[in-house]
Amino acid sequence: MEATRVRPGYEVWRPNRESARNKATKALVALVLLISAALIAIIVFGGWERLQDTTMAVIALAWAALYVLFAYLVSRWSRGVLPVAASLAVILAIFAGVAAPAWFDRAKDGLSSPALPEEMLGLLTLLLIPVQIMLIVIAMVAFNQEWHIEEERPVEGGHAPPLDDEDAAADSA
Repeated sequence: MEATRVRPGYEVWRPNRESARNKATKALVALVLLISAALIAIIVFGGWERLQDTTMAVIALAWAALYVLFAYLVSRWSRGVLPVAASLAVILAIFAGVAAPAWFDRAKDGLSSPALPEEMLGLLTLLLIPVQIMLIVIAMVAFNQEWHIEEERPVEGGHAPPLDDEDAAADSA
């Protein structure tokens, strides 16, 4: 029997998607991804005039867009993006740790200020680090919840028809 075909009288059931804990984890992963994307966008737009390279600003905005896409996919129970999001969060936490002191160093007389104060940009950049650590942990917890498990069960309200010879052979194998 094909893996994608459901026998007549049965439906596909995903038991690991029904618990409140798994639903809350899914929502939390999507929320942290959206918070991360918002922080990235605020930092980029707030410091656009003082960023050393426009290419990096575009890459950061693409990173934020990717996080928004991941949040959408996670909300649709796609667990394949979870390890990718966690690995990107590791890289972003490292970048934020390196970039934060530079914003604080710019808070001196004689240097032109970006749209947002340098101290605020530095603080937001530092805030990005624990948010990324939280994303890593929550994404890996969600990945271990095995959202992808599927089972066949009889359609509710009816009895499953008896197995024919082909289905019985496939079930016993």
